[in-house]
Parts: sequence; C-alpha cells; structure tokens
Amino acid sequence: MKKYFLLLIILGSTLKLSAQNEVGPDGDKLIWLLLIVLLAVIAFVVFSKKGNKKGPLFTREKVKIELEKDRLYFPDNIILTIKNIGNADIDLDRPLMVFDNFWLKRKFRLKGTENRIFYPLYMVMVKGYTHTLNIDLNHFYSYDKKLKRYPKVKVTILNVKGKHLGSSSIYLRKTLIKF
Repeated sequence: MKKYFLLLIILGSTLKLSAQNEVGPDGDKLIWLLLIVLLAVIAFVVFSKKGNKKGPLFTREKVKIELEKDRLYFPDNIILTIKNIGNADIDLDRPLMVFDNFWLKRKFRLKGTENRIFYPLYMVMVKGYTHTLNIDLNHFYSYDKKLKRYPKVKVTILNVKGKHLGSSSIYLRKTLIKF
C-alpha cells in the first residue's frame, strides 16, 4: 500500500508540475476558418458566371502602344497605334501627349484628327484590334513655336475611369543627354 501511495504522490506531483496556465494553439479553429474562406471563394467562382456565357474569370485591360515617325529627325507626322492585347473591352479616354524638354513639359489632350472628334473610343475585345491615329506636329508647332525645341514626345493612354493603360515615347531630334 505504501508503494501505491508513493507512486500516487509521484504521479500527482509530476502532473501538477506539468500543468500550465497557458492555453494551447487553436489549430482546429484555424482549420475551420480556412475551410469557410475556401468555400466562400468556390461559391464566388461558381455563382459569378453570368448565365451560360463563357467569359474570362478575371478581365484584364491591356494595350500595346507604338509611336512611329515619318522621318528620323524633325518629323512632321507621328503615327500612334493602339492595340488591344487584353481580354476585355476597353473605353479609351483622350490620349495625353506630352512634349518633354528636360525640366519643362507641355501637355495636350488629343481629341481626334482632321477636324474629326472620336474620343472617348470604345475598343472591342477582339484580340489584335488596332486603332491608328495620325498626329500632325505642325499643328502643335503653329500653336507654340517653342515646341520645336522639345526633343521628346510621350503619349499616355488612360481608360475612361482614369486607369493608366500604357505609354510610349520617341525622340524627335538628337540630344546630348538621354533621359
């Protein structure tokens, strides 16, 4: 009996020493939370499809912008080409044309060409759909003669909501400093 009593005291003391006031991690609650979030994501994916239409789950508005000049130096015309390479329809706002001269910048919004206004422009989802705009620089030079001294032109494209879709730039004349 003494042996059992001694064994009971030793076991009782070890149990008492191993008991702690700290609470262990709630791993099971974390697993339940992850399962609920996963079910919510699956439900969103399943119910976000619009009827029987097969469309992309995530839409991406993306354009490729190219600027070409008619001459190597001091061009008269610039050809702006915008290509829809995303998987969604895009509403393009008026392009922003920036003449850049190291510290000074002059910004212009392009409405159209040859007295035709066609911005904002709606570009359809067809992959590879392009829009070309011929920009006459002499029109800008007649507005302000100082613009002939600006070596760089940058065109920025935004959508109607104001999201930046892309930009491209070219040099109109040689400069000693590349910026």
